[in-house]
Amino acid sequence: MRPDALNPLFVENDALDGVGPKLRKPLEKLGLIRVKDIAYHLPERFVTRRPVESLDDAAEGEQIVIALTPIEHRAARNNRGPYRVLAQDGIGNICALTFFGRASFTAKKQLPVGEKRWVAGRLDRYGDMLQIVHPDHVEKEDGATLARLCEPVYALSEGLTQPRVAGLVEQALARLPELPEWIEPSQFNKAGWPAWRDALHLAHKAENPGARDRLAYDELLANSLALMLVRADNRRRKGQALKGDGGLRDRLQLPFPLTGAQQRSIAEIEGDLAQDAPMLRLLQGDVGAGKTVVALEAMLIANEAGKQAALLAPTEILARQHFETLRTLAASTGVEVALLTGRDKGRARESILMGLLDGSIDIVVGTHAIFQDSVSYKDLALVVVDEQHRFGVQQRLQLAAKGKKTPHTLAMTATPIPRTLTLAQYGEMDVSKLDEMPPGRKPIITRVTSMERMDEIVSGIARHLETGQQAFWVCPMVHESEIADLAAAEARYAVLKERFGDRVVLVHGQMPPDAKDAAMERFVAGEAKLMVATTVIEVGVDVPNATLVVVEQAEHFGLAQLHQLRGRVGRGSEQAVCLLLRGDRLSETAKRRLALMRETQDGFRIAEEDLELRGGGELLGTRQSGDTPFRVAGLEQITRLLPAAHADARLLMERDGGLASERGGAARILLYLFERDWGVQLLRGG
Repeated sequence: MRPDALNPLFVENDALDGVGPKLRKPLEKLGLIRVKDIAYHLPERFVTRRPVESLDDAAEGEQIVIALTPIEHRAARNNRGPYRVLAQDGIGNICALTFFGRASFTAKKQLPVGEKRWVAGRLDRYGDMLQIVHPDHVEKEDGATLARLCEPVYALSEGLTQPRVAGLVEQALARLPELPEWIEPSQFNKAGWPAWRDALHLAHKAENPGARDRLAYDELLANSLALMLVRADNRRRKGQALKGDGGLRDRLQLPFPLTGAQQRSIAEIEGDLAQDAPMLRLLQGDVGAGKTVVALEAMLIANEAGKQAALLAPTEILARQHFETLRTLAASTGVEVALLTGRDKGRARESILMGLLDGSIDIVVGTHAIFQDSVSYKDLALVVVDEQHRFGVQQRLQLAAKGKKTPHTLAMTATPIPRTLTLAQYGEMDVSKLDEMPPGRKPIITRVTSMERMDEIVSGIARHLETGQQAFWVCPMVHESEIADLAAAEARYAVLKERFGDRVVLVHGQMPPDAKDAAMERFVAGEAKLMVATTVIEVGVDVPNATLVVVEQAEHFGLAQLHQLRGRVGRGSEQAVCLLLRGDRLSETAKRRLALMRETQDGFRIAEEDLELRGGGELLGTRQSGDTPFRVAGLEQITRLLPAAHADARLLMERDGGLASERGGAARILLYLFERDWGVQLLRGG
């Protein structure tokens, strides 16, 4: 159970003054559901202002605090125009305080003519006149304004303002309890960090790298400790050694020779399966590196030992693709492969359930439906989890309940992960890498071209489709937005549908599941020739006949994401092309990303470069899904602080008595604070 000391932080946000049904919605959009979430809603940046006596002392573009006296109000000629209040400083310099929309009504009350006010805001110039647009603060006395010389700026959603969020944060911080220290004393003293409670207060008041690092370290320590608990628990569990005789694998007739990386990974897996302790291994393979064949070899070892195996996929489309691939590859072995998804009903479903129970089905492929309560196995001994980042540790732990003894687990991901993030996300697992491509696979031609050549590109698509081949067109957004000038899939679909008619389908994450699946199936079956989509196709669409992918406004995608999108093509024997469409204005970072995409197709190199670029502080366009499992720790902090946090967790487990010690008691609180309490639940009596 959660320690009582943390209960004040886990109450809903409406426990704070001023939070009602109207405010809950915008708070929930930001993930600020509980008091704890609000306390950890750290500022994106700080505005630092300088007090000045006159406008002569200030520079254009500077954030200032100054005493001004309004001398004239000037209303706009129409509702869309600005409302200006002319005001002068102590020596007669004139500045316009400019307001738009409903803010003009407030300006009339806040700035009466002839009465001095303290104004905080950014000084700019409009024509010949200095101005402050929408002052941040207007106060009668100097005290309140001068106290805001350094002010936090928070991420907002529609319906929230900076003052409202700041007020809620203040209330949340007032509820912080005193908690015991969980960081190892020598590490704590060496870093010179503040205590946990102080660190949260300081992180909201001003730029304080030490406070921020302390909070990030806490999260990294909680994660490292929880993963170590999972690993330790796995070693304590009683599994079953699987030793195949090679009979089924000898019958396997693959259409291609295995790469050295595949052979090495299979040998590592075979060694794990031969042990009593359940395997917990991650198979990292770049797009097209042959993970499915390695998984099949592992499942055949289980079958040779007289046991069953299951492959869990994150979507029904991907489950069906895996089923077809495995059934084709394993046809020569005689093993029975079945598919079970949530869509299966009636007699078909009953037949599969009976086959799993009596053991006549050797391998089952499916979505989470294969682990529902109604599904029982004769003797499940190996679970393969595809696209591992879609499933958390908790889901992996739930799989263990389906076998007579804890099944071996092989997790797979097609997303190459930098070394640092491998430790952060999969610290409880052993890792195998597929870093070679199968022989004969043609490199994907990658080109970068300007959006200005759109007519040529669409004509090229038409010629491509006439050959009978298929294509993807990827956009960064679903809907057009007034805020961001980004290409929207719906708008692009409408334009392309006019040209290509019913040969075009649209797929994005906000569509009803049935409509999305239907569009996917039309494309996979070859009925549709062009798919317009968002990054929902980043993982799990395997169409060998698709040989062209167009990524619109490619500069708004991260490197790893571009690499995954490129990997949607090049899966057949035909030459594949990836066309990256760029806008006119590219940052230096965007230029580096696009140049690297032309230069290499090595996903592991791209992953490392991607981490380096994003770790430099620039948020590179669309956020990577499944980027990291952290909310507080940024990429740069993960790289810098994770080794120490990992070592700290190891010291606690191996030297300091684990969670049963005094520091372990504090660490238990930490695990609950960061909701890594599944690590605690593994301990008996936890």
